[in-house]
Amino acid sequence: MSDMYTKHAVKYGEAVKDNIYNAHLERPSTMALLDDVKGKNVIDMGCGSGIYASWLLEQSANKVTCLDLSANMVALTKESLGNNVEAYVQDISEGLPKESDSSADVVICPLVLHYIKELKPVFEDVFRVLKPGGYMVFSTHHPFVDFEYSTSGNYFECEHVNDEWNTIGTPVKVSFYRRSLTELCEAITSSGLVISRLNEGKVNEQVKKMCESTYQRLKNNPNFLFVRCEKPVQ
Repeated sequence: MSDMYTKHAVKYGEAVKDNIYNAHLERPSTMALLDDVKGKNVIDMGCGSGIYASWLLEQSANKVTCLDLSANMVALTKESLGNNVEAYVQDISEGLPKESDSSADVVICPLVLHYIKELKPVFEDVFRVLKPGGYMVFSTHHPFVDFEYSTSGNYFECEHVNDEWNTIGTPVKVSFYRRSLTELCEAITSSGLVISRLNEGKVNEQVKKMCESTYQRLKNNPNFLFVRCEKPVQ
């Protein structure tokens, strides 16, 4: 796990509240794929510092369950939201072992899946936990963008790659898995989930005032991928 989510958890939690990539591209694009969550049981899979969970509570979700691999992030969520949510540490690569069959209406998973090597077990467990007619919404790195980090030169090969991000104001090394769109989609559909919507997001206009060059790049080039997949009623 990157130091970004452990050693620098507090700084990261503050940075993503109103930064360009998280607050003005990822979150609005992910939220646009959600239906009204009022009265719904929602699992926040990779809760980070609890920003999504806080929003879900504001939208009157019935039950919000937060989990993250980082104990530091779970602690921040508990500190912020207390008994309003259930929050615990969970290695998401193992799925949702503590959650009951057909217990969730919605699963959200923001910018997590690129840290996991084997995705099929994850989607299979999401399928198990979702109620029939329930759905998952997730965001992840765009496969085309991540291909620039490839060392094999083979787009269709899943690779563990490295980068350096400046999210918290100082460079932090991160590593993640890059994979093809084919591999991602096959992991979803082999679980029984059906892809109902897929888009590449839209950056908020106000980013133009924050950083003109970043705004133009994100307006004209892909960065993240946003997917909604559903568990059939029958």
